[in-house]
Amino acid sequence: MKELSIFVDESGSFGAYEKHSPLYIITLLFHDQSINLSINLLKQREETSIRGIPDCVFHAGPLIRRDGEYKAYRIEERMKLFNSLFYFIRKIEIRYHTITVEKKTLEDDVELIDKLTKQLSLFLADHMKMLMGYDRIVVYYDFGQKELAKVLTSAFNVSLSGVEFKKALPTNYILYQAADMICTLELLAQKAKRKLLSNSELSFFTSERKLKKTYLKALEKKRLK
Repeated sequence: MKELSIFVDESGSFGAYEKHSPLYIITLLFHDQSINLSINLLKQREETSIRGIPDCVFHAGPLIRRDGEYKAYRIEERMKLFNSLFYFIRKIEIRYHTITVEKKTLEDDVELIDKLTKQLSLFLADHMKMLMGYDRIVVYYDFGQKELAKVLTSAFNVSLSGVEFKKALPTNYILYQAADMICTLELLAQKAKRKLLSNSELSFFTSERKLKKTYLKALEKKRLK
């Protein structure tokens, strides 16, 4: 039985447009379960142990901004943690797709839901041949935003039959943490285009040029268009 796992993460929120959060982004990470990642995961854990990288659940946004559980971490520790997961993503066989919606021109949440649903449905239609090659498709989401949960169930159930939905937490799935990183990097790519990168983001990556050259360019190879 061929099985496809799809891990979903979002950046942004529903509600009125806010200048500091002008975008709503969804990232879908695709993993064919016939591809065993256990060796990659073992190597990643060995590397973190050897290099003295903190053993913790990865949350890209707070890590970059030095918020929450990362307040006590020095820049060197945060960068090591970030790079550890990033290079894990580069080495494994996964693909991802990101949907981005500008909120500024939207009237309300209904319009945002409509745009997200249409874009996701169009993506699924464009990749139907690939998706139909699987006997089982499982979508993992933390169901943190009920509006996005409705978008996902609506688009997938209309496009495909028998899709399963499972609640996922970052603590349980490293690929969920990977989806979080990719979603954050996609947000940073959009912010870079608009010259909206914050001081903390520029400080973390040293420069916009390094962000693009070292991370965004490498990530592009994993994109499923």
